[in-house]
Amino acid sequence: MEAKVKLARRICEVQPSATLATDAKARQLQAQGMDIIGFSVGEPDFNTPEHIVAAGAAAMKAGDTKYGAKRGAELKKLSAEKLKRENALEYNPENIIVSNGAKQSLYNIMQVVVDEGDEVIIPAPYWVSYLEQVRLAGGKPVILPTNEETGFKITPQQLAQAITPRTKLFIHNSPSNPTGAVYTPAEIQAIGAVIEKAGIVALSDEIYEHLIYSDTPPLSLAVVSPGLRKQVVTINGCSKTFSMTGWRIGWAAGPDEIIKAALKFQSHATSDPAAFSQAAAAEAYKDLNQSAAAVGNMRRQFDMRRKRMHSRLNKLPGVTCLEPMGAFYCFPNVSGVFGRNLSGVSIGSPMNFCNAALEKAGVALVPGEAFGSSQHVRLSYATSLELIDKGLDRLEKMLNEG
Repeated sequence: MEAKVKLARRICEVQPSATLATDAKARQLQAQGMDIIGFSVGEPDFNTPEHIVAAGAAAMKAGDTKYGAKRGAELKKLSAEKLKRENALEYNPENIIVSNGAKQSLYNIMQVVVDEGDEVIIPAPYWVSYLEQVRLAGGKPVILPTNEETGFKITPQQLAQAITPRTKLFIHNSPSNPTGAVYTPAEIQAIGAVIEKAGIVALSDEIYEHLIYSDTPPLSLAVVSPGLRKQVVTINGCSKTFSMTGWRIGWAAGPDEIIKAALKFQSHATSDPAAFSQAAAAEAYKDLNQSAAAVGNMRRQFDMRRKRMHSRLNKLPGVTCLEPMGAFYCFPNVSGVFGRNLSGVSIGSPMNFCNAALEKAGVALVPGEAFGSSQHVRLSYATSLELIDKGLDRLEKMLNEG
């Protein structure tokens, strides 16, 4: 008799990553010979800056291919210096944990802070993994909706009303994935005051902090007050700033008790990231002149692409798009297309729209349902101007021909 495996309840309740699923489907169609323009994956298309690559290669050649605990001490020190220099936050290296990407940093904190039945407040639209990581920890996501009228940002009053005796954690993400929304310092201070008064823990995901295209200065949530610093865990890393997604380096900085617990958890999960990846990340924080020049160049090119994509999206029939001020995503509202039939596909949801775009126009987008929206789709402009124009030409043709 063949044994039947019964999977754990927690994994059965979790949805796979929509961005990775969309990318996988696009790659499958490409393998079948279809020309696909990809706007789905949130990954810079630039190469990792050469001085960072050289440091990683030198570390490998020097035999730095063992467990990464030794390298971790150096990177924690440099990360602490970065936080003081750029964010006005003072942490000891012992208050920092280096992980295999910011996604693992987030997961670590969820696992050591959230208990079964705890409520976690998440503004929507949200990054796809927040919701699922909360569920994997046994928590209950509490969603705070936003829209174009609010600039895709919550208010302090909205947050205060959502907090209950079961609230354990609040997730803050600015600049935002998927909307590109950027909270002003005054808005962050007001939200911080609510968090401090409630005594809850906050996760501040600041992975896109160097990709802001307005005069709005970045402000770390933990810097709002000395008391709040004891409640906030700051998440950051190298993937978006230095185009190092494949190197898998992220980190979390926060209160002693939480970081010590995260270190214990990670010791049984993955231990430390690869030593040569940590060497490369260390170089990014050590060679400030080369790193700043590389980041500045990437930001300028992202800004040009942002403007092009935003302008063109607003010219598509039935589509409107709020201007994104950070990260590298546009989040257009496609509800004006609902009720139409596009290339044989009846459009009644973002998922329908994305299916038509991929299968009929060869353009890969991510449906808004993955981010908690029933009206929007996400496009990444982390690609060339040429491909942005080519992909939007196809969407324009699809929408005009119907």
